[in-house]
Amino acid sequence: MSQSYEVIFENNRKWVESKIAQDPNFFSELAKTQTPEFLYIGCSDSRATAEELMGAKPGEVFVHRNIANVVNTLDMSSTAVIQYAVEHLKVKHIIVCGHYNCGGVKAAMTPQDLGLLNPWLRNIRDVYRLHQAELDSIEDEGKRYDKLVELNVQEQCINVIKMACVQERYILEEYPVVHGWVFDLRTGKIIDLEIDFEKILKDIQKIYNLTSSDWVMSRKTT
Repeated sequence: MSQSYEVIFENNRKWVESKIAQDPNFFSELAKTQTPEFLYIGCSDSRATAEELMGAKPGEVFVHRNIANVVNTLDMSSTAVIQYAVEHLKVKHIIVCGHYNCGGVKAAMTPQDLGLLNPWLRNIRDVYRLHQAELDSIEDEGKRYDKLVELNVQEQCINVIKMACVQERYILEEYPVVHGWVFDLRTGKIIDLEIDFEKILKDIQKIYNLTSSDWVMSRKTT
C-alpha cells in the first residue's frame, strides 16, 4: 500500500481519539437518526466539502455531489437523494451549490469529444444554449466562464423545482425552499444568487405542474 493511503487510517485514528477526548458520547450520538435541515447538491470537486464551507456539524447537512452539480431528472442517483431528503428527512432547504473554476463547466465550454462524459456535460451545454446570447456578449472569457457557473446553478435549481415531491411538500408545508449558491474558491466566500424560488415555481407551474391542487390540499386537512 502507498504511504499516502496508509496515512488516511492513521488520520482516522487520531480523529476518533480527538472526538472522544472532546465528548465521550460523540459517536453514540452520531449513530442516532439524522435530522438535517439542509440538502446540499454540490460538485464533486475535491477542494472544499459542503460541511467545511458551511461550518456545519455532522448530521446537519445531507449531501449529494456529482460533476458540476447537475440535477438531471433521468439520473436516478440525484432524484432518489432529493426524494428521500424531501419525503423522509423533511429537509427545509435544498441548496444547489456550484463553484467558480469548475472543471465540468469549463469542459462543457470546450469543443471536444470527451467520450462517456459527453451525455453528462450536455446538460451544461444545454444551459449555454438557453443563455447563448447573454453569454456570448461577455467578451472576457473568465467572466463568461463564471457566468455560466451561475446560470448552471440557476437551471439546476429549476430542475429541482420541477420535481413532484418538491412541489407537493411545498404546497403542504411551504418547505422545502430551493436556493442557488456559488462558492468562490478565490475568496472562500459563499455567494447566494438570491434566486426567487416562489416566482420560478409560479412561472413554470403551468408547464411542469405534477400535482393536483385539490388532492394535495385534501392531504393537508387530513
